[in-house]
Amino acid sequence: MKILAIDTSTEACSAAIYIDGESRERFEIARQRHTELILPMIESLLAESGLNSVNDFDALAFARGPGSFTGIRIGTGVVQGIALGTGLPVAPISSLAAIAQGVYRQQQQTHVLAAIDARMEEIYWGCYELDGQGYMRALQAEVVGRPDTLPLPQQHHAVWFGAGSAWTAYEHDLCRISQAYLSAYDGGCLPHAIDVAHLACDVIARGELVMAENIEPVYLRNEVAWKKPEQTNL
Repeated sequence: MKILAIDTSTEACSAAIYIDGESRERFEIARQRHTELILPMIESLLAESGLNSVNDFDALAFARGPGSFTGIRIGTGVVQGIALGTGLPVAPISSLAAIAQGVYRQQQQTHVLAAIDARMEEIYWGCYELDGQGYMRALQAEVVGRPDTLPLPQQHHAVWFGAGSAWTAYEHDLCRISQAYLSAYDGGCLPHAIDVAHLACDVIARGELVMAENIEPVYLRNEVAWKKPEQTNL
């Protein structure tokens, strides 16, 4: 199985390839530079892996949000353009789930409260638990809201780890509402394409890939309008 994955949903920009269990990634903190970086990252990975083109992959994956409005539009546009040009199916992956998967990969935490600063005194929020196959699964629907309105996980017996930019921006409020079962937190955790690719394996196994015309970003804020982008050639 060969997967090309990208993430531009936050201040981080990354691309990764997954080939039969082995992964490679390009990652950079790139505020407002996603457009100039993401395609060269993909081309660099192709060259390093000895692949001829994106047509050599079996599927694409991208972080579909929530996160930065502009970043999500860029990522959605790039992956949709490639999908239209190649006919490859796509795995849309939650940015919050990618953060949780990265925490497990790097810190072996199995219960993660993923939170991205949504601005306007709100937070993108998701609660994730590791399943038996090594994938982080959402225990409830992702939401956007003020700290005091966020739904807390029901697994109070578990030890939870907080991850994502909102744990810095709203440190006091989040620690207050989750203090009964929070072990630690890290506001510097960001989505990585390598974790998007890993979660895409689960999407593929469950037969939930979508085609280019059905790709949609997830903003969580209903008032945001979306117009599908033009094709991107690579």
